[in-house]
Amino acid sequence: MSRPGRDDAPDRLYTITGGRSRSGSDNPFDLVTLVVAESGPTPGMQSEHAAILRMAEFPTAVVEIAAELRLPVSITKVLLCDLLAAGRVSARHPRRAAVPDPDILEQVLVGLRNL
Repeated sequence: MSRPGRDDAPDRLYTITGGRSRSGSDNPFDLVTLVVAESGPTPGMQSEHAAILRMAEFPTAVVEIAAELRLPVSITKVLLCDLLAAGRVSARHPRRAAVPDPDILEQVLVGLRNL
């Protein structure tokens, strides 16, 4: 069963990635990696690469890019690795928030209960 507007036929995906199905063991991208464009699209560039560069003008997660392109995440990672190798994007991993002090959390909870 296919969904309207979705064209993920295997031959199309093969063409988009040049036959590659994996981006390599040194792939720096996971679902929440933030991608930032280091340059704009150029004439003659593959349309998916150009779309990624436009989306990544501001930090954008890999999963968001895949959803917007309507491509599987694995295919999106291959495209991102191409752009990273060309120096057109950079990958930033989100910082983990510091774990708050349990005493502060307890004070917040007590305050909320008193409302």
